[in-house]
Amino acid sequence: MNHGFDPGGLAPPLAAAWARLTARLAAFPSLLVAFSGGVDSALLLAAAARALPAERLAAGLCVGAFTPWWEAQRARDLAQSLGARLVELDADELSQPSIAVNDSQRCYYCKKLRLMLLTRQARQMGLAELAEGSQLDDAGDFRPGVKAVRELGVHSPLAEAGLDKAMVRALSRALGLPTADVPAAACLASRLPWGRPLDAAVLARIQAAEAGVRAVLGEALIRVRDHFPLARLELDPALLATAASEPARGRIVAAVEASGYASVCLDLKGYRQGGAQSSRGDASIDVVTKET
Repeated sequence: MNHGFDPGGLAPPLAAAWARLTARLAAFPSLLVAFSGGVDSALLLAAAARALPAERLAAGLCVGAFTPWWEAQRARDLAQSLGARLVELDADELSQPSIAVNDSQRCYYCKKLRLMLLTRQARQMGLAELAEGSQLDDAGDFRPGVKAVRELGVHSPLAEAGLDKAMVRALSRALGLPTADVPAAACLASRLPWGRPLDAAVLARIQAAEAGVRAVLGEALIRVRDHFPLARLELDPALLATAASEPARGRIVAAVEASGYASVCLDLKGYRQGGAQSSRGDASIDVVTKET
């Protein structure tokens, strides 16, 4: 991190947004930050760590079958680098039938579960408020979880301070946060279309496949869409040529097959938000890299 960060060196709109954010955070008596280690919650925690004394601040990380292990580890490392107390909670999402059935309101039920767990944790720790990392651009996306934020009265300081995603990334770079340019992330359940019931084995298979692809392509925009026994890969379009060429192609195929899939294909459309819902069958597949 850039411990020598000087907000006076920011462009005026960013400096004003930073001032609004830190003033908002400093006004809380004490705070638990809902922390995933992604770009938004990382900036929120970094700002809170500058606005509040350590004894009035903590980060709450929900882990479980929905959370890839590399995201949880990034969150642990970042909280440590920020000097923030970190508490981990097992969300145990699959124990909730409303979530495991995987209908179009899954994100709402999951977000509500996690926020309720974090609210209870905040009370137990004697922390007055709970905040999460939604920013202005989230209002334009399909995000049923936003309803849970409103219902439970959870604060969204980034949005309240007028920050959008570009501003969040710009401030993250100024702060020297390692999350400044990380790709968008989503839980493992998002790799399946609505209506496909969720279980631990399916999510573990997806996680293993994505870990294998990440080992080849690095920390990039990668989604393994589960059409078992077929795995359909959605990637950052800039990576399509690399993924389709040797030696990466062979290594990707081997890694995905090792996770339990019989067939591996590369979607030439590349990554798109909600790709699991827009492509529900083999008709969506453009290039098959290997089939056994």
